[in-house]
Amino acid sequence: MENNKNYIIFWLGQSMSQLGSAMTSFALTIWAYERTQSAMTVSLMTFCTYLPYIVISIFAGAFIDRHSKKSILIISDTIAALLTVGVFFALRQNQLTIEHIYAVNTLIGCSNAFQSPASAIVTGILIPAGQYKKASGLQSFSSNLIMVTAPMLSGMITGAAGLSPVLLADLITFIFCMLTLIVIPVKQPSLNEEKTKVRDMIISSLKEGISLLNNEKGILHIMISLAIINFFSRLTYENILSPMILARSGNDIKALSFISGVMGAGGIIGGIMVTCGRAKANPIKLIYVSAGISFLFGDLMMGSGQSIFAWSLAGLGASIPIPYIIAGQSIILYQMIPQSKQGSIFALRNAIQYSTIPAGILLGGYLADFAYEPFMMSDHPIAGLLHKVVGTGAGGGMAVMFLCTGILGTYSCIAGYKNRHIKVLAKQLMDKKDSDSTSR
Repeated sequence: MENNKNYIIFWLGQSMSQLGSAMTSFALTIWAYERTQSAMTVSLMTFCTYLPYIVISIFAGAFIDRHSKKSILIISDTIAALLTVGVFFALRQNQLTIEHIYAVNTLIGCSNAFQSPASAIVTGILIPAGQYKKASGLQSFSSNLIMVTAPMLSGMITGAAGLSPVLLADLITFIFCMLTLIVIPVKQPSLNEEKTKVRDMIISSLKEGISLLNNEKGILHIMISLAIINFFSRLTYENILSPMILARSGNDIKALSFISGVMGAGGIIGGIMVTCGRAKANPIKLIYVSAGISFLFGDLMMGSGQSIFAWSLAGLGASIPIPYIIAGQSIILYQMIPQSKQGSIFALRNAIQYSTIPAGILLGGYLADFAYEPFMMSDHPIAGLLHKVVGTGAGGGMAVMFLCTGILGTYSCIAGYKNRHIKVLAKQLMDKKDSDSTSR
């Protein structure tokens, strides 16, 4: 990308901060599981992050639109750093508890409700027009690289020296992120507008965001359809992938680590492909065709596979298309939403699209333990037929869950692509592209 020096600096700072946060999250997950031996404990840690994030996102948009995006990022990252310092001192004094981690994750979820939309808006400000897809590919590349490296680095440091050095590494990445935020110039909003409307920001956030989405029903329906897709995705991959692989591989931790690494590598490959691919791709197709491929070649193969090789191919099939989904929606939002309203829309987008994730996280574990696994261990004739597809033994019920999400997820992608409001939006995007080409 040309003329993108400031964006590259911003991207590097945010990526380093995300790496430190991911390392801390992984290390805390290990710490919590070692003390409780409970998968539900780990699920609740994730739940405590997502729920406040979704609730606060509903009201955060107007505040973000009317205040300095750089200041919001600095404050949000500082809050996360202070929480890390609190965890560090509690750990050093042998007073850290699971309840402390739940509280920390809740506060981080609240902070992220402001940080995530502000970061998305700064990205739109800094990148040159027409290069949103490439920027999204670059972000997907870094997030998936973090997915591969964070567990490895965190595991190595934790195994050698414990949790404390991981927390210190997180603080170092915070300092680097702060330095990058200080040096990049970001356009500030009107201070007068902030002062006159700040007292009504919660009401105005909802009114502005809902009003805009009512006028852009295609965008609203994309968000709703992606909420459904997120539900099916989190029902399996977020919850039961690890226990399924462990159950079906004889508790082979190396196999699980390898497959997780392959999935991260798939995301990196997808990010590179998006960054280097055609800039004029249809964003609607990017979203729904890519999501459908992920469900078909990811979930179905993950459920029917019975070897590390098959699961690895499934991991690639599931992860390579993800950056294309993210890029497709980024293109639509940056092109169709005025910059002054992006805070409200990005915040509402997060609230709508992620609203189904907590339910998926909790329901997936419940269905695996109390429905699908017992059913596949029974003598029911349908269970016998399914054994021919997924095999027998522990983990078979979770494998069937992947088959179900593969089918239902693919259907939800087809339904989204054929949605009449989304078809109208696709035509608007084509007309806008033709108009831009003519004007040039």
